[in-house]
Amino acid sequence: MAGLLGPRVPGPARLRELLAGDEPVVAPGAFDALSARLVEAAGFPAVYLTGFGTTASLLGRPDVGLLTMTEMVQAAGRLRQAVEVPVIADADTGYGNALNVIRTVREYEAAGVAAIHLEDQVAPKRCGHLEGKRVVPAETMADRVRAAVAARHDPDFLLIARTDARAVEGLDAAIDRARRYRDAGADMLFVEALQSEAEIERVADVFRDVPLLFNWAEGGKTPPLGRDRLRELGFRLVICPISTLLAATEAMRAVLGRIAADGTPAGVVRDLPGLTDFADLAGLPEIEEIAGRFGDG
Repeated sequence: MAGLLGPRVPGPARLRELLAGDEPVVAPGAFDALSARLVEAAGFPAVYLTGFGTTASLLGRPDVGLLTMTEMVQAAGRLRQAVEVPVIADADTGYGNALNVIRTVREYEAAGVAAIHLEDQVAPKRCGHLEGKRVVPAETMADRVRAAVAARHDPDFLLIARTDARAVEGLDAAIDRARRYRDAGADMLFVEALQSEAEIERVADVFRDVPLLFNWAEGGKTPPLGRDRLRELGFRLVICPISTLLAATEAMRAVLGRIAADGTPAGVVRDLPGLTDFADLAGLPEIEEIAGRFGDG
């Protein structure tokens, strides 16, 4: 967990180091600072800021492009201050044209994240596993990527180019787009919503020498593959965007149902973390140690 209420590990450089290892980097999704701390406490080497989960957390709505860049950057900054592991963030379309992309990169980098992914959807975008997506011309997205490369200050800041063209134009077009985005300077490629293992294998074969991201989208269009298979195929980064969100939703629904039925939490409180345990998880011992060193007045 982060010491002195803030991170100490350079995020981009650490993420590059992890991606150079032998195992795929698995980054579960977090939708707020608490879920990010839980991801880190479980031993994962990186955290993924999910746009789907952040939209649900902040607005209680689906991921259909409702959040602004400012809201997502603020969420990314809160995650980065909560954990020491690198944060990888959803940056949607870059929130406009190439000029907007430049500001987007600068803002996310200033927030301390290690990587962002940019996609080729038309704004307002939609979750990659929902119907009704539209994509911009490939050259427009290539311009977004070139602008992002020019904008970053830290060369270790990882730029991931995502294409949503599989659902709109087919697999061949998605692969062609990914090639263009690689040539425009993307550090990693993310071909979204592949629909069979054969499609996953083809993308992995075509981009054998390019770092690839696999979206283990819970309940989405892409078939679930095990970690060993993903390693065999050469995927370097695996995100699990909404496991924490779905688990939290189901747990809260169950608890609230019990309270509604019983009239009080008496029947469920014994199954929940204690108040002291939760305070410890949230960093109370560190806060008390700081107060002892520097005073609390």
